Amino acid sequence: MNVIRVTKIFNFEIAHALYNYDGLCRNIHGHSYKMYVTVSGTPLKSNNNPKDGMVIDFSEFKSIIKKHIVDKFDHSLFLNKNEDSDNLINQQMFKRLFIFDFQPTCENMIIHFAEIIKTVLPHNLKLLSVRLHETDNNYAEWYSSDQIY
Repeated sequence: MNVIRVTKIFNFEIAHALYNYDGLCRNIHGHSYKMYVTVSGTPLKSNNNPKDGMVIDFSEFKSIIKKHIVDKFDHSLFLNKNEDSDNLINQQMFKRLFIFDFQPTCENMIIHFAEIIKTVLPHNLKLLSVRLHETDNNYAEWYSSDQIY
């Protein structure tokens, strides 16, 4: 059995602020995120199936991640629940506001995204890794092999 890794890249925009942070990132600011999602599986072996030879059809892969991550979070604002956000919630420009129990760092965001992705993948695929670029020079990585279950 040959296990193959397949990766798809996604781009989206998110603003965030880091609660109680001791630098400039305590202020609301945004990033153009680039996320690499890698799954593994075995290529389908079925001459009569239009997906023959594929681990997953790239268009299906794109559709899954787009629906559950990109479309949900693109052009939104992520804040820690400890932030005084009451004044933002009712303002028109903050209708895509997400309040989390965690500090919305790149590291915590990637954990959140990986948890979502694991639950929506087809059963024959395994999420291997997620890489989230916050800037061209800074990124966080999540690997299934590093997780303790």
